Amino acid sequence: MDMAELEKRITRLEDIEAIKQLKARYCHICDDTHNPDTIASVFAEDGIWESEDFGQAQGHKDIRELFSGFRKMFTFSQHNISNPVIEVNGNLATGIWYIMGPWTLTENNKEIWMAARYDDDYVKVDGEWKYQHLRVDLRMNIDR
Repeated sequence: MDMAELEKRITRLEDIEAIKQLKARYCHICDDTHNPDTIASVFAEDGIWESEDFGQAQGHKDIRELFSGFRKMFTFSQHNISNPVIEVNGNLATGIWYIMGPWTLTENNKEIWMAARYDDDYVKVDGEWKYQHLRVDLRMNIDR
């Protein structure tokens, strides 16, 4: 294997790891009461957060507003993420992830479990991976 091929393989592995760290930061922000002050940091300027069940927002301002609503809706969440499938193509990438976790609703302090699938598009901006489009497909919601 020549050096150019080795560099390409290492870059791919570094990109995959950076995307995994991006998802971890996203989860930490969500589990910090859906912190609207920090959520924009993981999205591209024109990034999109989308879910049939929870709404859609595009751009930092709208995403912060959406997460302000989540902060009012949930008093607790625990994002348990697994099974990443990440494909990198230069400065663009895609990812599929699964989540299963508990949430507590503000209304009635009701505890629920949700399972969902994330379908993500990423873009590398100034050397840093960001969400271009994050889609949440809610697959299960169990009331406790």
